[in-house]
Amino acid sequence: MKTVFKIAKAMSQALSISALLTLPAWAAVYENNYLIGQGIHDVTGPSAEVGMMGYAELDQKTAGIHTRQWARAFIISDPANGEPLVFVSVDAGALFQSVSQGVLTKLSAKYGDTYNRGNVVLSATHTHAAAGGQSHYALYDITIMGHIEQAYDAQVDGIVAAIEEAHNNLQPGYILINKGDLTDASYNRSLPAYENNPQAELTQYNSNIQPEMTVLKFMQGNNNPVGMVSWFATHPNAMGNEFTLQSSDNKGYASYLFEQQIKGHGDYSDNKDFVAAFAISNAGDMSPNVGADSEGRGPTSDRIENVRIIGDRQYVKALDLYNNASEQLTGTIASQHQYVDFSNTQVAGDFTGEGTKTTCVAALGEAFAAGTEDGRGPDLFSEGAKADNPFLQFVTGMLAPVRQSDRDCHGNKAILVVQGNTSPYPWTPEVLPVSVHKIGQLSMLAVPAEFTVMAGRRIMEMVQSVLGDQTQHTVVAGLSNAYSGYVTTKEEYDMQHYEGGSTHFGPWTLAAYQQAIYQLAANLLPAGQIPAPALTPAAFPSLEPIPRDLTGETINFQTGVVHDQAPIFKSIGDVVKNANRSYNRGDQVEVKFWSGHPKNNLRTQSTFMEVQRYENGSWKTVANDNDWQTMYRWQRIDGFWGTSHAILTWNIPAQAETGKYRLKHYGDKKKPFSGKISSYTGTSRSFTVN
Repeated sequence: MKTVFKIAKAMSQALSISALLTLPAWAAVYENNYLIGQGIHDVTGPSAEVGMMGYAELDQKTAGIHTRQWARAFIISDPANGEPLVFVSVDAGALFQSVSQGVLTKLSAKYGDTYNRGNVVLSATHTHAAAGGQSHYALYDITIMGHIEQAYDAQVDGIVAAIEEAHNNLQPGYILINKGDLTDASYNRSLPAYENNPQAELTQYNSNIQPEMTVLKFMQGNNNPVGMVSWFATHPNAMGNEFTLQSSDNKGYASYLFEQQIKGHGDYSDNKDFVAAFAISNAGDMSPNVGADSEGRGPTSDRIENVRIIGDRQYVKALDLYNNASEQLTGTIASQHQYVDFSNTQVAGDFTGEGTKTTCVAALGEAFAAGTEDGRGPDLFSEGAKADNPFLQFVTGMLAPVRQSDRDCHGNKAILVVQGNTSPYPWTPEVLPVSVHKIGQLSMLAVPAEFTVMAGRRIMEMVQSVLGDQTQHTVVAGLSNAYSGYVTTKEEYDMQHYEGGSTHFGPWTLAAYQQAIYQLAANLLPAGQIPAPALTPAAFPSLEPIPRDLTGETINFQTGVVHDQAPIFKSIGDVVKNANRSYNRGDQVEVKFWSGHPKNNLRTQSTFMEVQRYENGSWKTVANDNDWQTMYRWQRIDGFWGTSHAILTWNIPAQAETGKYRLKHYGDKKKPFSGKISSYTGTSRSFTVN
């Protein structure tokens, strides 16, 4: 694949010379110094009867689609040395190690060693409204009722397809960067923990949120915009734990708005179009539910309206930064990657401030089970719990022993379960990837967890100090390449709020990350240059730990689709409830059909529904199940008989053209006995919009 980059380097030089000769002086500002490629692909999982990842609620199972989920891929390559970097933002609750392993295996088969564990960053947006079951580790599959291979395949294959599209789109180009503050799209949901940090640190930052948004503007050729990445710290969990339609939440809505703004249309079937990713950063304690009510909803009491508001605020800020970006990223592309066993890392005193310390076997505290202000757990648990509950430890001890050494190591944590002691495998991974990547004067820190705002600040400050004037901008790419709960500062950990109770490896987890990131950043310095400050971390082990691959070791407690039927004298695809004959703008259209099970066909890169308008003698699609104004819901009627309904909803936009419309349903049905799956359609009556 190096040949591709050599050819593109020559193209870049030719285009740069051509631009200088043919463009007016005011336009010949930026040199095409990188190769840029972008891609997007559908990763939506099963839209019925699969647990959703995020809230760990058994009752929160998929029952349709609010918006689809996407993998948005970017490849940046340095023509000088052929070194590429892949960044993929994925609409997902988490990006599990199993998915990363599956993606890397498939990339190796396609491209050899061009794209590898050292230069591929897969980052979840952390939407709490998407199908789960992609993990190979038990803790993340318990409330999903096991590993869901269909959801796993949709995510792995979609990410690979997005990267392949980006690879095929590689062209000479350049990147502009801009930063600015957004102050009304997040609030700190764990103030007592945050305020336990040192006063000097609190004063230094003078804000309990991370207001800064960083935007990259990707350009190809002379002046062709092809993509945008925004990093901003807020949770995409505005839908709440009772919402059962798959949705990309506020970050996905911001992407939807941005892509429509630049492309002028919402057709996602054209993967070579503009791609806008709204990625997550150090958002561990950053909630989007500003002004939350007693049930954790904000700014309003309407969940969907809250998603719209917070998504729109991110979009508006990102668009402003994008339009006004002028600083070009220049310089080499370089990456440093390391697997670290965080269950047993010796951390030097330079990073702990209290002498040499050791991380712990993974355990969750009672504060984890208490939940957050965005979604509370059972009343049995509460945030701030520091005293062990012998009864709870007796119960969970039947799953995994709680040793005195575990209690001593985890300090203030009231241990609920030591998932690192389960057999035959731990319930969560302990060997995790950490990486530091440079694109010119930008450093990206890829971490496999949810860092609180202050924890993220500390690792960013660490890299800034090590690299000095070689980096002017630093971002945290959270939830990247694996998932291992939260990371708080030691001071926040001691308070044992939800985030501290969810910090797997004990009070020195952040210090272990700081140590690893320090070493990786130092490796990016020119040979012989000593980092400042010159610290002496415990060295990486001579034999790098490698994550276990649990492919084939998972369990699925869910049954597949048995069969689909409609009642006697009815057929699947028949209308149960039809549209009215006319509507006004602002009205809602709802049509119900006898349907097949959505698991029969995920309809990847396709749709379960369309809104069609009659134009010039034919029906033209104006919206589908990815659009904001539509909803596709699936409802089980009778499991024994295999009957179900598909309910299509269209909220008619205020700007909709008047005329004749209809709703069309697409699905697939599984026949009794033979098990054969075949497609079907259903169409409403036509109606007018006035």
